[in-house]
Amino acid sequence: MTQISILGCGWLGMPLAKALLTNGFSVKGSTTSEGKLSGLTTLGIDPFLVALDSKRITGAIKDFLDGSETLVIDIPPQLRGNNNDSLTTNEKVFVEKIKTLIPYIEKSTVTNVLFVSSTSVYGEANTTITEETLANPDTESGKQLLEAEALLQGNPNFKTTILRFGGLIGEDRNPIHFLAGKENLNNPEAPINFIHQEDCIGIILKIIATHSWNEIYNGVCPFHPTRETYYTQKAIELALSLPRFDYSKPSIEKLILSDKVENTLGYTFIKTDL
Repeated sequence: MTQISILGCGWLGMPLAKALLTNGFSVKGSTTSEGKLSGLTTLGIDPFLVALDSKRITGAIKDFLDGSETLVIDIPPQLRGNNNDSLTTNEKVFVEKIKTLIPYIEKSTVTNVLFVSSTSVYGEANTTITEETLANPDTESGKQLLEAEALLQGNPNFKTTILRFGGLIGEDRNPIHFLAGKENLNNPEAPINFIHQEDCIGIILKIIATHSWNEIYNGVCPFHPTRETYYTQKAIELALSLPRFDYSKPSIEKLILSDKVENTLGYTFIKTDL
């Protein structure tokens, strides 16, 4: 039975672990919350309490990695803000965490790493974006994700595939719950670039099944109505107050394509009408 370690059993990592178990894998899963350990055990996941710091790792990281062929890294940057002023240039907290983790990966049985990243690495470009587009992040989290990507893919001791997800949504998660009734929202004509939790899991399973390593993939559903159209319809569907948009400034029409996921990886999206 092939074993996989998932660093970060949260909103995506937990259902991913369940899907892997269903597909015949053995799974080790980490959490930073002691209270979640019993829940992982109940699901059949071998639980580990692991926390990354910029200088050290707390928990049995060696045992967590031992015996696994593949490591899925699904931990958010969790920085204090989204603009360049929120952190000083010396506070690359997330990058340092990845630097701290890498030596443990090098000494483990792990040969493949799947790093869950974000399309924020492209910045707010007013263009159509593919994996060939030069990344140009304009947020601190985007910058640190891009640097972490390079550290992992540049390491010759294991193969790394980068999966850049768009906005994450699911049955329990949609931005309309925060935007309902809001006034003067920007970018009304910008296309949405979202992906459903089920397709996030489906793409990861496909990467693992096809051994698609040393690649970069955009994970965005090929469904791109405008922000105004999408959020207005969602508000109506959920009986929420309609959001109102500001047309005084041009919209940034950033369109992210996932053609590589469909044509090269051979994945067919499940949720095509978000």
